[in-house]
Amino acid sequence: METWWWPTMIALLFLALGLYAHMIFARAKASAAEKNAQMIMDDARKNAEVIQREAKVQAKDEVIRARDAFEAENKSRRQDLMALEERITQRETNLDRKVAMLDKKELSVDQKLEEVEHKKNLLRQKDDELEALLADERAKLQVVSGMSQEEAKRILMVQLEIELKNEAATMIRRCHEDAKHQAEKEAREIITTAIERFAAPQVNEITTSTVALPNEDMKGRIIGREGRNIRTLEAVTGVNILIDDTPEVVVISGFDPMRREVARLTLERLMADGRIHPARIEEVVTKVQEDIEDTIRKAGEDAIYDLGLQKVAPELVRTLGRLKYRHSFSQNVLQHSVEMAHLMGLMAAELGLEPEIAKRVGLFHDIGKALDHQIEGGHAIIGADLLKRHSEIPVVYNAVAAHHGEVQGESLYAILAVAADAITAARPGARSETTAIYLKRLEKLEEIANGYRGVSKSYAMQAGREIRVIVEPSKIDDNEAIQMARNISKQVEQELEYPGQIKVTVVRETRCVEYAR
Repeated sequence: METWWWPTMIALLFLALGLYAHMIFARAKASAAEKNAQMIMDDARKNAEVIQREAKVQAKDEVIRARDAFEAENKSRRQDLMALEERITQRETNLDRKVAMLDKKELSVDQKLEEVEHKKNLLRQKDDELEALLADERAKLQVVSGMSQEEAKRILMVQLEIELKNEAATMIRRCHEDAKHQAEKEAREIITTAIERFAAPQVNEITTSTVALPNEDMKGRIIGREGRNIRTLEAVTGVNILIDDTPEVVVISGFDPMRREVARLTLERLMADGRIHPARIEEVVTKVQEDIEDTIRKAGEDAIYDLGLQKVAPELVRTLGRLKYRHSFSQNVLQHSVEMAHLMGLMAAELGLEPEIAKRVGLFHDIGKALDHQIEGGHAIIGADLLKRHSEIPVVYNAVAAHHGEVQGESLYAILAVAADAITAARPGARSETTAIYLKRLEKLEEIANGYRGVSKSYAMQAGREIRVIVEPSKIDDNEAIQMARNISKQVEQELEYPGQIKVTVVRETRCVEYAR
């Protein structure tokens, strides 16, 4: 019994010691935590005081800055107000000065009005005196002439009417002659200026093209076995291939420049490739035709870019490019159209018109020539219809339709188109015509006209496209003048060769001139 109790007591003793130690340790730990918390509180209190002090300093700085900004703003406003007050003061001073001047002027005007009123009264008195004198004179004239006032007035009005009619007719004729002379002078100056400012190369085309061969053996390869290659080439291109004794040269003949160009490019590509047989010929012709279409489109785009035009329909661009392979009397139509557009633009600028509209008329005036073999009618009407379908403005397609006189022109652009067309198409060198031939034709025109009875003078005008004949009115009457114009035109048709047409104008007039000295 005693043995069991003793260990139990020891165990309880150790347990009590452990609990006591634990309580001491916990109390020490709590004391340490309490000290740590107190230190943290002290640090926090110190940090709070520092932050509070910094906040107070920052708030003071903000207050100082705000006060400085407010003072600066108030200072600026005060300066603005002072400047405004100065301007207002100056304006008030100016207004006072103007009011004083107006008062002086008003006084002066009042004085002048009084003077005018006084003069009016004097004039009224003189008018009354003159009326009395005129009444006396009228009474004396009636007694002397034996006519009443109404009868004398009627006779005087009749005489004045006759004199005024004669003077009016003389003045109208003089004004008409002066205006005509001035208009012709200005027209010559405008046209001369336009021609001097613009110069374009003229490329004369022919109906044949030549292709250089690398050697004589190439002729045999082009002809092929039993001529099958050359027959295929002629069939698919629509031209004639002429192979003669000329060394290393093949001649392509055809009236259509586009076909000739297709044939020329085809031959060059076949010779470069080396394979020449019917199937290859057809393949190359197809490819060349596609390339020609690209060339046509590029030619149209280049022409439009050269003239600086905008908003041109793609179909018009393509149709315009086809003119690169059209020619009229050996003159390239596209080059002729570009030149005419430049001339019309220059002349329109001189006249105060729109140069861009004039350029569009000049560029498109012959666009119908690219389609006239497909559609019936004159190329001017065909071109105008094409432009109308592609939304060109009325003044453009009317001028295009009127440039050969087939319709009535509705604007000055139509007249400019006729003038520019005559300048570009009929001047020396434009249509494969030498200067000697050109001058000879002009001389022959005047010689034919001068050979008729009653002709006073004759002039070849518009680069030989018109002959104007002045006849003596005492020898030739109106009916004979009409017959003379017909006879001259028939003789010109029989004896001369010329491009286009020649207008014959017979002028019969009577001029009465008097000088007042």
